[in-house]
Amino acid sequence: MYETADIRKNLKIEIDGNPYVVIDFQFVKPGKGNAFTRTRLKNMITGAVLDRTYKTGEKLVPAHLEEHDMQYLYQEGDRYHFMNNETYEQVELNEEQLGDAKNWLIENLSVKILYFKELPIGVTPPNFVEMEVVESDPGLKGDTATGATKPAKLVTGAQIMVPLFVNQGDWIQIDTRTSEYLRRVAK
Repeated sequence: MYETADIRKNLKIEIDGNPYVVIDFQFVKPGKGNAFTRTRLKNMITGAVLDRTYKTGEKLVPAHLEEHDMQYLYQEGDRYHFMNNETYEQVELNEEQLGDAKNWLIENLSVKILYFKELPIGVTPPNFVEMEVVESDPGLKGDTATGATKPAKLVTGAQIMVPLFVNQGDWIQIDTRTSEYLRRVAK
């Protein structure tokens, strides 16, 4: 059990049978009366956000979450198929469950799938992925000092901003947490 003193960002708790993550909190000590903690919580399944206030000393139930290493296999319509690396069991998730992670999924990529009560609820791709640029305006040689960027479309359909010298067919490394270009890579 957690207490109100344990509340911090990214703490995962269970409320009414659903997993929530703390996205913001504020400890309040009024001049008169008892201290309390205001929290902003996000439902990890539906994405709904709610505000809750907890009195000092209240107990919170930890969410029982598990993470499994899995391999992305293929996409079929809006369904994405994954395989557990240990048991070879296959799982399929829809676009809504994936969120932004769908932008970084290429075949055979190892990802972590989050489970709540044995149901898959989310995917965490690796922090860095390498992808091919399939569509971009022609690059300008030597134009690296200005820091200017242009849009580029990746093999998964995601669009990110890249420096002017990146061309169609180049392979680049991307930070999946921020959707930012990191560097060009040789393939």
